[in-house]
Amino acid sequence: MSPVLMLLGGFLLASPVRASDGSAPTTITCLTRGVDLRKERADVLCPADCPLWQFSVFGNVVYASLSSICGAAIHRGVITNAGGIVRVQTLPGQENYSAIYANGIQSKVLTRWASSFSVAGTKSGALEAAGRPLSTARPSTGKRLKKLLEKKVGNKDCKADIAFLIDGSYNIGQRRFNLQKNFVGKVAVMLGIGTEGPHVGVVQASEHPKTEFYLKNFTAAKDVLFAIKEIGFRGGNSNMGKALKHTAQRFFSLENGVRRGIPKIVIVFIDGWPSDDIEDAGIVAREFGINVFIVSVARPTTEEQGMVQDVGFVDKAVCRNNGFFSYHIPTWFGTTKYVKPLVQKLCSHEQMLCSKTCYNSVNIAFLIDGSSSVGDSNFRLVLEFISNVAKAFEISDIGSKIAAVQFTYDQRMEFSFSDYATKEKVLSAVRGIRYMSGGTATGDAISFTTRNVFGPMKDGPNKNFLVVLTDGQSYDDVRGPAAAAHKAGITVFSIGVAWAPLDDLKDMASEPRESHNFFTREFTGLEQIVPDVIRGICRDFLNSKQ
Repeated sequence: MSPVLMLLGGFLLASPVRASDGSAPTTITCLTRGVDLRKERADVLCPADCPLWQFSVFGNVVYASLSSICGAAIHRGVITNAGGIVRVQTLPGQENYSAIYANGIQSKVLTRWASSFSVAGTKSGALEAAGRPLSTARPSTGKRLKKLLEKKVGNKDCKADIAFLIDGSYNIGQRRFNLQKNFVGKVAVMLGIGTEGPHVGVVQASEHPKTEFYLKNFTAAKDVLFAIKEIGFRGGNSNMGKALKHTAQRFFSLENGVRRGIPKIVIVFIDGWPSDDIEDAGIVAREFGINVFIVSVARPTTEEQGMVQDVGFVDKAVCRNNGFFSYHIPTWFGTTKYVKPLVQKLCSHEQMLCSKTCYNSVNIAFLIDGSSSVGDSNFRLVLEFISNVAKAFEISDIGSKIAAVQFTYDQRMEFSFSDYATKEKVLSAVRGIRYMSGGTATGDAISFTTRNVFGPMKDGPNKNFLVVLTDGQSYDDVRGPAAAAHKAGITVFSIGVAWAPLDDLKDMASEPRESHNFFTREFTGLEQIVPDVIRGICRDFLNSKQ
């Protein structure tokens, strides 16, 4: 037997679920969209118990690619809310996507989208998506596992740069430390490490943090396993805060192997509780765009809680206190069943809210024409447009932010970037905007928004966008105020309706002007512009990072 397979005695995995063709399906989340897939045809594994209200589904039978895959599969009747394997086929875009209520989900109408997909069942049937394999799944063999280890490319569907921050304190002790290493090894293997897949490194926390190996050191699972086996127990206090701050500030650098545009993740293993403050370290990690997960083992008992510096340390250190980034294991014994659910979390790229993406790293202000020519019913369509754009972004205190200003001859701050920190509150605020009615002074409104809305955000980490919506000729100059906004680093999209002059729209728009201004004859046409604006924001965000 090869030394690699001998080593795996402590790292054997549970049987992988297989698709109908024998290959492993790609694990996705409730929110994964068709557009997130890179393959023309793929078998995916939907999780169980997705909230039906959470799904955005556009179409029927043929779905727009911005639809949730699992939502479309339930809508079509391919799977139930118990999860399962779904075959996804990429299709060309459609001019119209119809709406229909089916299986507890109301799909939505969409006019024109660039790409589509269909869903179908597989011969494997439904499966228990909570991490338990099918009863018919074949057990792993040494030959198949060896083939997995020797893969050089890795799991392309789980690209991430991951630091395992392991507990090396006296809290855990030598025996449980070795069990912890076994668990980390199992996770590393199931991730599918490779040149084009996940890259991992290890930092040990104790009295002082020690980087055991960096992302750049190994790109094959067998090498990672040997490196983990060689890690020695250090002992000392459980200074997790100090170690997490060290990892955030020093581990994730280009010279240490971090890749541009790839989610950065730290998995913090804590046996018991930390000896120091971990909240500040969590803030530092979020500022660096790092997704912090905490795997807690052997939580403090009621009697021990008096010795814990902060009993809420988990919620304060993770990327987001929403339950996704915290994971509890009752004991280091019998941990194999906890490997797959953790890997599923780590491969859920759309859930990595602390990574810097166009969806969670932008400030978008909407400048709304409230002049008399708009009218109340059309004004409602404008608000609906704003809501549909805002829905695409991850709005939070550390993510994207939305603001709105309405103007006639005067300007009214409807809400600023700091007023609402959740998507639900933003959408509620948009619905509550009342129509002003009056004249049209777009130039003054742009200057007001640049000064009062974007001014306080000048030194913030997010990229700034202004979306101007108007239906007519401005009574003042727009060129000067727009140029000042551009100079202040604000990317401007101008959207005109009905009688809005094309020259004004071009003067307001950022370069290249042809891709930053839109026009529609009717207010009902705003719906079709929503995807173009979202794509434009993401395109500009990505270009700014290159």
